[in-house]
Amino acid sequence: MAMDRAEQNSGTGEVREGHGFDPARLDAWMAREVEGYAGPLRVEQFKGGQSNPTYKLITPGRNYVLRRKPPGKLLPGAHAVDREYRVITALGRQGFPVARSYGLCLDDEVIGTPFYVMDMVEGRIFWDPAFPEVAAEDRPAYFDAMNATLAALHQIDPEAAGLGDYGKPGNYFARQIGRWSKQYLEDVEAGRLAAMDRLVEWLPGNIPPDEPQPRVIHGDFRCDNMIFHATEPRVLAVLDW
Repeated sequence: MAMDRAEQNSGTGEVREGHGFDPARLDAWMAREVEGYAGPLRVEQFKGGQSNPTYKLITPGRNYVLRRKPPGKLLPGAHAVDREYRVITALGRQGFPVARSYGLCLDDEVIGTPFYVMDMVEGRIFWDPAFPEVAAEDRPAYFDAMNATLAALHQIDPEAAGLGDYGKPGNYFARQIGRWSKQYLEDVEAGRLAAMDRLVEWLPGNIPPDEPQPRVIHGDFRCDNMIFHATEPRVLAVLDW
């Protein structure tokens, strides 16, 4: 299964049908907005990045990554690439491992939908959380790196990072319990588990009395949303915000 995911999501290819745009318009925008940019520009599309189409921008001196809102009619608030851009820009300034951001474009005239451009971080992505490619004695160092990265994220003060108005502070536990309980109860096809039913009933009455300080969280923190150093147990960038 992990090999299937790796094959399906790793690498780049030609831009898929319905996801294309005029590279000349993007080249002109990059020349105006991206510091140090120099063409010519060649565009490929990553196999992954299905929710927000993701492209590799290849130039003689540097490679970039472009994340765009998909074309077509979308749900309100979905595929918010401007939100992603804001978060990685703010966290990067705090020294957190994210790809360097270069620019955000909200003008649909450039490639058809809003997009942002960030650095292309070279490294390894592990698709199986058991890290089978790593020797057993070395795996704890990778897990430690993931834990340290998550701890570093939760040490960042949103106000200090310029994200004080981002999200909804307060009632965190109640909101999370309410959201996921509702999804569980409404998803009839998923079936029911007696232990989960008891947990859904127990949790609302057992919320800790002390509300935690607001912190930025990653909604899908897992190994395949990280780029690791090519040879070391070190996280270079956290993706998919």
